[in-house]
Amino acid sequence: MPKPYLDRKFYGRRKGRAMGKKRARLVEGLLPTIEIDFDKGATGLDPQSFFDAPKKEIWFEVGFGQGEHLAALAKQNPDIGFIGCEPFMNGVSSLLVQVEDEGLENVRIWPNDARDLMDALTDDCFDRGFLIHPDPWHKLRHNKRRFIQSETANSLARLLKTGAKLEVATDDQPLCDWMLGVLYNHPKFEWQARNAQDWRAKPEDWPVLTKYGEKRLAGIPVYMEFLRVV
Repeated sequence: MPKPYLDRKFYGRRKGRAMGKKRARLVEGLLPTIEIDFDKGATGLDPQSFFDAPKKEIWFEVGFGQGEHLAALAKQNPDIGFIGCEPFMNGVSSLLVQVEDEGLENVRIWPNDARDLMDALTDDCFDRGFLIHPDPWHKLRHNKRRFIQSETANSLARLLKTGAKLEVATDDQPLCDWMLGVLYNHPKFEWQARNAQDWRAKPEDWPVLTKYGEKRLAGIPVYMEFLRVV
């Protein structure tokens, strides 16, 4: 099971219930072949280097959960490279099943804290970013654990190319308000909502809803799109 890569505090689970034989086999055999690896403290890495051949674009998903959204997009866009970050190994194993079953060759995985990878990458390297149903961390004292903070917004702004989209989804209203407050007020992001319906409509090219999106545990999902501006 991965351990924290850098000396920063990590919140959340890394492993749940025992995996089945297939998932355990894929974690042992497939994951090492598509897992992103770099030296501790590295900087300026080009994510194109993680793939065997150059990709038309590189898309990035933070906290891919069970991997259904990332896998569906990867299947739909074989010429694009997909980088997914997810420290929860049961979720990683779920994506590995889909990678094997669909024969996806354009997926790379960082099974650890996304911030560690983000720190190591070069500027302006992503053409699109996704943050879908992140943990809301409901308790006031836990708000600092939410992924979107001023620090991570700055990092995302550094990594996304000018004109790239950051797409965010949640069904938790307090979290929605929190993320909107951080990203709307960030000088490098421009909120793309034109009317109230834009909040409720899943982006047209999203092929599937995630498991968490379908559950609607906290309410009706909200979708927000931010453009990385100059």
